[in-house]
Parts: sequence; C-alpha cells; structure tokens
Amino acid sequence: MKPISRPARAAALLAAAVALTAFCAGDVLARSYPFGPRTRSVNDLGNQFVPFHAHLWDLLHGHADGGLLVNWQSGYGSSFLPDLGTYLGSPFALLVAVFPRDRIDLAVYVVTVLKIAAAAAAMARLLLTLRPGRWWAAGLLGASYALCGWTVADADYNPMWLDGLIALPLLCLVGEWALAGRRRLPGVLIVALAWTANFYTAYMATLGAALVLLLRLLLTRPPRRQALAAAGRAALTVALGIGLAAPVVMVIYLGTRHAYPGRVQQFTPVAGQDLLARLLPATYGFGSPALYVGITALVLALALPFHRAVPTPVRLGWTALVAAVALSLQWAPTSLAWHAFATPQGSSYRQAFVLCGLLVIAAWHGLAYGPPDRRALGAATALLVLITAVAGRSALVRPHTWPVLLLAVAGTLTGLVLLGRAGPRTRLAGLAVAVLLGAQVGESAATSAVATELRLKHLDDYAPWGERQERQASAIADADGWPRYRTDPGRERTVGNDPMLVGGQGAQYYSSLTSDVLSRTLTALGGGWTSRGRSVESLDNAVTDVVFSVGARLHNPPDPHQEPPAPAGTDSTDSTDSTGSTGSADSTESAPVTVTRREVPPLVTVRTAPDDAPFGPSPYRNQELLLGSRVYAVPRVSVHDHGGKPVPSRYVGSGDALTRPVVTARCPAGTQVNLWAPHFSGTARLAGTGTGVPFRFSRGRNRAAMEPLGRTPPSGSVRIELAPDRPGRIPPGAVGCLDTVRLHAAAARLKATGATRVSVSDGTVRALLPAGSKGIAVVAAPRIAGWRCATDDGPARPAGDYHGLIAVPLDAGSTSLTCTFHPPGLRLGTTVGLVSLASLVLLTALTAVRRRRVPAPPTTTPARERVTAAP
Repeated sequence: MKPISRPARAAALLAAAVALTAFCAGDVLARSYPFGPRTRSVNDLGNQFVPFHAHLWDLLHGHADGGLLVNWQSGYGSSFLPDLGTYLGSPFALLVAVFPRDRIDLAVYVVTVLKIAAAAAAMARLLLTLRPGRWWAAGLLGASYALCGWTVADADYNPMWLDGLIALPLLCLVGEWALAGRRRLPGVLIVALAWTANFYTAYMATLGAALVLLLRLLLTRPPRRQALAAAGRAALTVALGIGLAAPVVMVIYLGTRHAYPGRVQQFTPVAGQDLLARLLPATYGFGSPALYVGITALVLALALPFHRAVPTPVRLGWTALVAAVALSLQWAPTSLAWHAFATPQGSSYRQAFVLCGLLVIAAWHGLAYGPPDRRALGAATALLVLITAVAGRSALVRPHTWPVLLLAVAGTLTGLVLLGRAGPRTRLAGLAVAVLLGAQVGESAATSAVATELRLKHLDDYAPWGERQERQASAIADADGWPRYRTDPGRERTVGNDPMLVGGQGAQYYSSLTSDVLSRTLTALGGGWTSRGRSVESLDNAVTDVVFSVGARLHNPPDPHQEPPAPAGTDSTDSTDSTGSTGSADSTESAPVTVTRREVPPLVTVRTAPDDAPFGPSPYRNQELLLGSRVYAVPRVSVHDHGGKPVPSRYVGSGDALTRPVVTARCPAGTQVNLWAPHFSGTARLAGTGTGVPFRFSRGRNRAAMEPLGRTPPSGSVRIELAPDRPGRIPPGAVGCLDTVRLHAAAARLKATGATRVSVSDGTVRALLPAGSKGIAVVAAPRIAGWRCATDDGPARPAGDYHGLIAVPLDAGSTSLTCTFHPPGLRLGTTVGLVSLASLVLLTALTAVRRRRVPAPPTTTPARERVTAAP
C-alpha cells in the first residue's frame, strides 16, 4: 500500500489540531466542563452516553453485573448487545478504560474531542485525494467540516453520531479506491468499522458517499464498461463490509423491532430563513438543520459556480449536488429515506452532516484550482449578503450573531484577497493563511460556545460525577447482595440510567432499545416513564419489590442540580414493612443516602396455581396477579375542590376553583396508602404528614408513577391534598391501601417454595428448585425476546410469558432450571458475517494469485478533470 504523502500527513495533523483547539476554546468561552463550572451533560449525554460508558468501564474492569449479552443492572435484565452496538460500538469508546471510574465525564469528553479531531483529519485526507492542492487549505477545510454546526450543536452531546462524521470522508475514500480498482481489503474493513461503530449515521454517510461516487463517475466519464466495473467494485466493497458488521447490525435491527414504539410524527420542513440562518456562525435552533461550516468554506462554495479556473462540469456538478441534497432535507419522502425510513425521535435533520461535508468538498474545488478571482469572490460576497438578509428575519439569528459574522466575513475576505495577490511562498501568503486560520478558529469557538449556552436553556441537564454519585455508589456497594436479591438505586434519580452509573440492579432504564415488554409491564404495575415510554423509572412499591426480589432500596434526597432543596422538615418516602432507616434531612445538600431493606423471595419462584387472567386497568390488581395474593384494598374515591364541591370527571388543575383539590377515601387503619395518578402533575400529600410527594406528567412525554404517601390513620379516613401544576385527571381506583401483614405472608410463601439456589452469569440463569415443585417457575426478569429455558436435562425451549416475566412450565419432579439468552439476530448476523469473511478471504486470495500469474499492468488512476495549474 502506498504510504501517505508528507503533505497529506501535514494536512491531517493541521486539521486535527485546529479542530481540537477551536472546540476546546469554545468550551472555555462557555465556561463548560471540564474548563468551567457549567455542566455539559445535557439531555441524552447525561442520561444515556455517560452511564453507558460507565457500564462499559465496569465491563472492561470486571465489575459489571452481566456481560455482553445481558445487562442485569438495568430494566431488571435487558439485552445489552444491541445497546453496545448502538452506543458503544466505536473503537474510541474503549479509551474510557484508562480513566478512573470517577472521571467518566472527562473520559467521554476526551473521546468526543478525539472523534472530532479524527473527522477533521479524515476530511483533509479526502480533499487531497479528490484534487491536489495546498496542504494547509486541506487542513483548514478539514477542520471546517469537523467543526460544522451539526457537530457543535447536535452531535457533541450525542457522541455516537460523531462516528458518522468520521465515516463520511472515509467512505468517500473507499469510493475513490473502487474507482481506481485498488485497496479492496482496506475498503471493506473501513465499511465494516463504520457500520459497527454506529450503523445509523454510517447508513447516512454511505448514502452521501454513494452520491459523491456517482458524481465522480459523471465527471471523469470513463468508458461505460469501466464505469460499471467501478460501481460494481464499490457495491461489492460495501456489501462485504456491511456483511462483516452483520453480527452487530442484525442484533440492533431486531432490537429496534422489539423496542417500545416511539412517536410517529409528520415531517414539517423548517422555514427557508431558518435553514439559511443555520449557515451562519453563532446561530442555534433545536430541530433545525445545523449547516454552518465556517464563512471561509461557505464563501468558497458560493464562489465555485463563478470560478472560471475550474472546469465547467466540475463547477456545475458539485453545485448541483449540494443544491440537490439541500432540497432533500426539506422534502418528507427524502428526509425519511435519509433516516433509514424510520421517523426520528427528535430532530428531523440528523443527516445534516452529509450536506456539511458536500459544502466543504465544493469549497475545496473552489480553492484547489487557485484562489477565486475578483469576479467570483464578488459574486460569492453578494450571495452571502443575500443569504444574510433573508436569514436576518429568522429568530435563530440573535444579537451575538452579528459581531461574530462580521469578524468572520472580514477575516475570510481579507485572507482570500491576500492569498490571490501572494505568491506560493511569500510573507503575504503566510499572512493570508494566518488570517484564514484565525478566522476559522475564532468563529468556530464562538459558535460552539453559543450552542453550549443555549442548549443549557433548552434541554434538561445533569451534574457530572460528584459527591452525590459517590454517596450513592458507596451505599449500593455496602448493600449489594446480587444475585440473592436486587439493590435498587432509588426512585429519586440522578440520571435516567442510575443503575449503570452508580451501581445496583433496578427497573430504571433509558435506551432507544428499551423493550416493549418491559415498558408495558411496568406501566401496568403502576410504573412511570419519561421520553415517551423509553425511559422507564424506578417504582418505589413494596409489592413490586417483592415480585422483582428487590431486597435493598436506596432513598436519595432530590438532586439539587435539577431542583432547589426542599424546605426543612421534608419527610422521606414512607417505607412500611422494612428494617433499616429511611431517614430525613433538613436540606437536599446535606441529607444522607439511606437504605431500606426487606425480606424478599429469590429471583426464581414457583407458582403452583398461576393465575392466567390478563392484566386489567387497575395496577393494584395487576400487582396482585404477579404476587399471587390479595394484599390491597382499593376503595372508591371522591375528588372535591377546596370548597367541598365534587370535581367533574376528576379533572384537576384547571381554573382557580381547582387549585387545591382533595381526594378522599376510606381504608383499613394502619394500611399503607398509595396513590396511582399517571395523568396528574404536581404534588400529593396525605393529610397530617409532611410535604407533598411529586408527580410528573406531561401528555405523550411523561407518565407519573404510583407513590406511597403514608399510613392510614386510626379513623380509616384517607384525605389526600393535591397541588396540581397543570391540568390532569385522577382515575377511578386511584387509591390502594396495602396490608403489609398480608404482604409479609405472601413474600414468605414465595420464599419458602422458591429456588433454593440461584446463580447468574451474563446470559445464563441457573436455579435449584425444591423437590416436588410443580406449576411454573417464574424468573423475576422481563420476558424479552431471546430467552430459552430447560428443566433438569431436558431440551431448551423458548421461555413462556407470565404477565411479562419469564415463565417455565415444570414437569413432575423438576429440580433444576436453566435459562439462556441469545439476542435475536445474533445467529443470523454471525452466519452472514462468516460468509462475508470467507468471501473476502477468497477474493483476496484470487487477486493475489492473479497478480502472480499475470504481469501487472501499468498503474493507472481514473481520468481526472482537465485542470488549470494553480498559482
């Protein structure tokens, strides 16, 4: 393989250095972590990516509960291989292992910065492959691509997407190699690596690279046979590469088929002025296409159609491709095609990095043939003025946009004019390069800083690892008894994936691949969720703790980073049938993390006479179905306003008269009062107790979980005072009064008849059962697709389903149980991967034999466009 030339190495290093410097400078300006007090963990970065990288750290160091197949810490046992491929497939993710566990936020930041630098280097390398030119210009434009608006506004807090940013220029290089008929093996490996790292953005990058290859074929105009051969080589390379990645891709694909369905929304294109505004520096708008590539790259791309030194086909071809892709962003059918025909759960412009790449490539062609002359530069400036005038009507252009824009335009035009007047190696040329690089770094740092600040105002954010997480992790480590029982990190969450971040084994789980069966089962049991059902919350409930063998539960003060400290005297969650202290504190800053313990049955229990009745509307009755015993009294409830008048349809939170509604009911004295109000938002307080318990509901987004409120007074009269913060509804059967004595007895029966020994190792659960067990064995884990079970030495069969949990019919005399998990798609993907590997080895061997037997023809490269020597 021909070594990379010195100019190419220099361009790649310059691009990486500029991108790294500008990105970090932006965080310094924004006073963002790790350079300031502001957190950068917004939205999914704090809720998903940092916890998933923490779990990867645990796996690499042998501290995780589970392995590559099953994550036993989240969702009571979730399939991990799809999550690994979705969030952690990048080789860069492995770097977290070299950082301390309590520096996981810094580890993710370093991984992010390195990905951006790698994307800059890859684009610089591609540009010099497409057309020879100045190495520093390739480095400058490579950095422009890596620091595009999509990177600094959308992808830097979704670091898995940055693998697509790296993949686009690499896949375009693969297309160049296919065009030249060389480097098949590296091409296949690059495709495989891109699709393994993140198949979602790799799919978009593959489409973009295919468009680039098609244009290159049209511009070079080889004979038809050669063109078809080049296209065939490219298709074969992509097919073999995707085939090698099939073990991961197939598992992810089928994982999405079994995931809780997301929201399907109609695509609505943004207004034209908003689209043009995102071409400018220091603009931000969630849900709009972040197309900023720097004023230098934008001016060069705008100058390309008027650059007379560039051959006409090249000018028209790249300009037309950029325009076509820009239009495809705004049309619903093509937008859906860009997103793999799946409605995105968020911004509809996740493919914007492809257009940014094409803009940079067009800019390269506008400079590689020589600096644009006055005519071209004047036309580009006029177009930029027009774009600015239209974009100025957009709300996305804020006051701070104008000084950044003016300085960037001044720097760009000054640099290009100086470059046009300078010779190749003069002080004037050096000054031009310095001005252009300075403008690029300055405007990119400012744009990144603006995006960081505005994201904090628009999105939810979470604190980096600190004292709170240390206390949680320490308490969990002390209480941990896995697999004898689970330790739940607590209802009062820090992020959406606390079990992976701080340890333990709970219900809480947030992923794009959260299983449908987990979300629906916990919802039927009174659980709450956010992110439209894909972020399942912990359920602080004594019955479900018994069902899922939660023997220890943390109680944390509210996270002061997300809400102000509670007033003095706040009572913690009432936990009745328990040993240990629930505790209370005068402020969330100093409140201790406490642990509630209870006697629970093992992970595997035996149900002699299982009730097959389906779940109904009442979560209390559904909990009893899983428990196998009646433990709740569910009284009739009445809802009145503060004046005593009945509230129609129990609709609360609307109008002045309903600001303080009251729920009344009668329960047996001493029972634990629970309130199930999934469509209520505000606080609820049992009369005579401490402050209110929060409920969080937002239509279509958040569902409030069932909450314990306290003990029924001796009078048996239950009075629950509500303080709604938005309109909501109290359902029939909202109050459930738990008889803890009956619950103790039910737990004791399940423990007495349950497994005498349980062992868990990654995707295998083994249990020894008491002699004479009959009925069904129930494993306290969701029955996600992929579980197979066998009793004694019998054959393994697909596991049964008992109200959403794993169930295994027991034969007379069954004394042992073994359940194994194989992610759907793994066998098929492995088969495809092996076939692709064998095909690649065979093709490589045949090529080597042919080269030995037949004299090699003179090395040729695809015909290049007619060029005019650059000054």
